[in-house]
Amino acid sequence: MRDTRESRLLLVLLIAVAFALITVDIRGGEQSPVDGARKAAAAVFGPVEKGVATAVDPIGNAIGAVRASGDDHDQLKALERDNQELRLRLGSDDRNQSRVRQLDGMLKKAGAGQYGIKGAEVIAIGAAQGFSWTVTIDVGSNDGIQRDMTVLNADGLVGRVTTVGPHTSTVLLANDTKFTVGTRMEKSDELGFATGQGDRPLSVQFLNGKAKVKPGDRLVTFGSRAAKPFVPGVPVGEVVRVDPSGGDLTRTVYVRPYVGFTKLDIVGVVVAAPRTDPRDTVLPEKPTPAPTVTVTVTPKPPGENNGNGNAENNGNNNADGNAADNNANNNGNANDNGNANANNNANNNGNGNGNNNGAGDGNADGNADGQ
Repeated sequence: MRDTRESRLLLVLLIAVAFALITVDIRGGEQSPVDGARKAAAAVFGPVEKGVATAVDPIGNAIGAVRASGDDHDQLKALERDNQELRLRLGSDDRNQSRVRQLDGMLKKAGAGQYGIKGAEVIAIGAAQGFSWTVTIDVGSNDGIQRDMTVLNADGLVGRVTTVGPHTSTVLLANDTKFTVGTRMEKSDELGFATGQGDRPLSVQFLNGKAKVKPGDRLVTFGSRAAKPFVPGVPVGEVVRVDPSGGDLTRTVYVRPYVGFTKLDIVGVVVAAPRTDPRDTVLPEKPTPAPTVTVTVTPKPPGENNGNGNAENNGNNNADGNAADNNANNNGNANDNGNANANNNANNNGNGNGNNNGAGDGNADGNADGQ
């Protein structure tokens, strides 16, 4: 259809008629004069709409299914994220429980030794190219940390502070080869110096070359002047090997440290030394040894007869005597397994008496004389 003046007038007329019919239909309600025409149109076009709907519904359902699958996929993703967060939360809870145990043990150590400590977390380890055992903790000068302060954890001596920044500090660990600390042995108070040996036990030289030391003996820090770099009484480790003294002025032993230097997490920096030396009070309690079972054996009385004519002597002498009487001759054999003489006397049921004497190696001859 061409775009002419007549076509435009016709379009405007049709629109005006449509609006008029709509107005009449709305005002007429159920008695609308166009209701019959609407019903007739529905009768004519209803089957066509139904057929079109039947043909189009599978496509619509497919589109809805795709949309629903997209929603389900998003829901599945959301559930997976929730599960992942739950796993992380559970793992974090386990880690938090471990950290709580470490903190609790450290606070008990500090309470036993009357140490004033500042809690910290290990956030980094030393550079491998430095060939040193160091860690970085998350407290520094802003937290009151100073150089040459003792560092401990729930197990014992960790090391000493060597470098301090505003928010972090570096700790030289006790197993480093450049680390040395004065020690005191439990009970005997023998003094020595412990030096780190990396992943091997600490080497401790006692000042007394004749000091009585045995595996299982325990050591604590001796302490430094003005409590720097070490406060007294911090558990160091347990003796595992003792070198022979050989007449030297000093004696070397090897000590397994209480602290596991490869699994450090929560530590404490001693910012206030104890007023008095705690000595051995911070050491862990020794395990109670298992009771020893004693078995008592009751020996048999010596010379007990078992009813078969054989005598058993359970002292230092075991004698087995066999006698045979053939009315004429009496033959006796005796084995003596002890250090004494065995005398076997046999009565002859005939007319004679038999005397059997055994000595030395337990062999004897029996002679019978008939009366």
